Amino acid sequence: MTDMTGKTVLVTGAASGIGAACALALARAGAAKLVLVDRNGDALDGLELDCETVRHAGDVADEGLWDTIEAAGDTFDGAVLNAGIAGENAPIVKSTFENWKRVTSVNYDGAFLSLRTAMRQASEGASIVLTASVTGVKAEQGIAAYASSKAAVIQLAKVAAKEAARKGVRVNAIAPGGVDTAIWDGVPFFEELVAKHQGDRAGALATMAAQATPLGRFATAEEIAGQILFLLSDTSAGITGTTLVSDGGFRL
Repeated sequence: MTDMTGKTVLVTGAASGIGAACALALARAGAAKLVLVDRNGDALDGLELDCETVRHAGDVADEGLWDTIEAAGDTFDGAVLNAGIAGENAPIVKSTFENWKRVTSVNYDGAFLSLRTAMRQASEGASIVLTASVTGVKAEQGIAAYASSKAAVIQLAKVAAKEAARKGVRVNAIAPGGVDTAIWDGVPFFEELVAKHQGDRAGALATMAAQATPLGRFATAEEIAGQILFLLSDTSAGITGTTLVSDGGFRL
């Protein structure tokens, strides 16, 4: 098990999916304090963690939220910058500017603001991980806003890695493919697939994974969390400015 004993870690998008899995894994790995951020305050409050926690309900694209977090004065040994939304599924010619702004605000502006705070308050030797997506490196139709924002996150992580290196701080990105999280729920093509499976969500995911990935499966949130903890840990010392693609071979 990755050892995070005594460390203070920031986690955004912490109320569900990969973020919640990271928070639980960090607590189990011995983290002393977690600073958790999510717009869903009720779900955030529902997390049961065996370590000190500070919980902030708010929009990661709100600069005032980050002013509040910085004013608290925590020094971060690690950060998981995971908050993100999928947005609508539509070709560019039918996409709305409203959707573009909403997705890029959370996925990119929010990533910038959270990264800026994490870098400002990083301890020497800290590690920061941004959650991107395989769609940031492999083009897919119908998700221009989401894919573009995740490609931008990958480049943002590279620039940050160069700037933070002088302080011994590492910055990496992880680019998951399909992951079994609630981000699929409400996506029209997935809802249609679930309906074809008579409401069997797990069956619909399995069918989609078998069609999309050579490995024939999607990752669990806990598996991605384990990979993020590897990037946060001393085991990955020397790794910076990289993007770990974890997609079951989807991009091949």
